[in-house]
Amino acid sequence: MMKQKYFFIGLALLALSACGAKAERNMNEYSEADSIAMARRDSLVVPIDTLPSYIDTYTKGDSALVVQILKEYVPQKKTLSHEQLILRVARHFLGVPYVAHTLDRNDEERLVINLHELDCTTYVETVTALVLCIEQGLTRFSDYVHTLEVIRYRGGKMSYTNRLHYFHWWLQDNEQKGLVREINEPDPPFTALQTLKINYMSLNAKAYDMLKDNPERVEEIKALEDKTNGTQVKYIPIGQLRSPLLRNIIHDGDIIAIVTNKRELDTTHLGFAVWHKDGLHLMNASSLRRNGNQVVEPSETFYDYMLSRASNIGIRVARIL
Repeated sequence: MMKQKYFFIGLALLALSACGAKAERNMNEYSEADSIAMARRDSLVVPIDTLPSYIDTYTKGDSALVVQILKEYVPQKKTLSHEQLILRVARHFLGVPYVAHTLDRNDEERLVINLHELDCTTYVETVTALVLCIEQGLTRFSDYVHTLEVIRYRGGKMSYTNRLHYFHWWLQDNEQKGLVREINEPDPPFTALQTLKINYMSLNAKAYDMLKDNPERVEEIKALEDKTNGTQVKYIPIGQLRSPLLRNIIHDGDIIAIVTNKRELDTTHLGFAVWHKDGLHLMNASSLRRNGNQVVEPSETFYDYMLSRASNIGIRVARIL
């Protein structure tokens, strides 16, 4: 408990110092922001090699794979670019089966570690946690577990209500922690605005095992949804996805989230940007039969994929720091 207390005190103090230094915008601003982000990421280091009591049962194969990847790439972090590292880690999971709802198999929230069954969100979280550990020089399974917890939950505090269920929540919270940064300029191609209206979970509580018999929890989720509603966010509309500007704006390894016009949702799918000769592609955990229901780096361009669903209206972009 004392370890966790000092961990979160450190995060809070760093957040306050960042907020209290709103100087004039200049060329040094981004380097200052990067320094703050690095300081925040330093707080991910767990000095004692322990696992939280609320971790779910995990396989020896998964824990061994985590350590294998960390030990393989920590020595290479100085020779690989940030973008190369993300793609190499992401490609470790090609062929892993797509399985939905792996975080929802328990009666109460547990910290789930599952690298052999992935959906689009757990795939992005898994790769992000591994990359952050590698770039911090961390090689223990416990380092990965604690980093994943920080990424997955609001304020890094594990509970069902704190799980970052919507992509906007995930992006906003991890940006505040200094772990990712939203890319939402220049204009063009970021020419569109989405006004958030996200009440899908509270309106469909019966579809969620941890909500359907828990009205108090539904109210907590609804309050968080309502607090978000009305927020406007910039995105790249589908008509801009063939713009030549994209190659300079979207980097290999950036997180792409597909903006939707479906009611009560902000996004419907996410994965990692990867540039091929023929354009932008999306490495992702795919539920599509034509992709084999697995993690894929498809031959289909991302633009062609976007055209396959009328509900796909554009993308938001985030970058691991």
